[in-house]
Amino acid sequence: MSKFSKFMKQNKVEKKNGFYAATKSLCDEDGKPLEWELRHITSKENENIRDDCTVEVQVTGKPNLFRQKIKSGLYIRRMIAASVVVPDLYDKELQDSYGVATPEELLLAMVDDPGEYNDLASFVQRFQGFNVSFEDKVDEAKN
Repeated sequence: MSKFSKFMKQNKVEKKNGFYAATKSLCDEDGKPLEWELRHITSKENENIRDDCTVEVQVTGKPNLFRQKIKSGLYIRRMIAASVVVPDLYDKELQDSYGVATPEELLLAMVDDPGEYNDLASFVQRFQGFNVSFEDKVDEAKN
């Protein structure tokens, strides 16, 4: 028996999908908001999303010096879109019904109330294991 047997993949706990009513604008026949199904994304998926949302920005006053900046709004939208199982944000028919062409645009069209969108973004971040918000980290750094 390996000294790492407890770390083997077959011992890893499977993460279950979660459910969240993202908007009060989409309801069932009883008027109850529809629940969206969300899955956990992998660290690799998150890294790819973050890399895709990172740009090089020139440092002011330094002609050949650049720093990385993450487009946080785009990063959150892409993380949410990658997390959502139902509704399928990649479905062409659903996208066409809202007149959009990408999962991220569909997400914003379906959850068009800013407060509901912020609540969804917070829920997905916690669901994905980000337990401390960016704003909390900024406040902590100030103190």
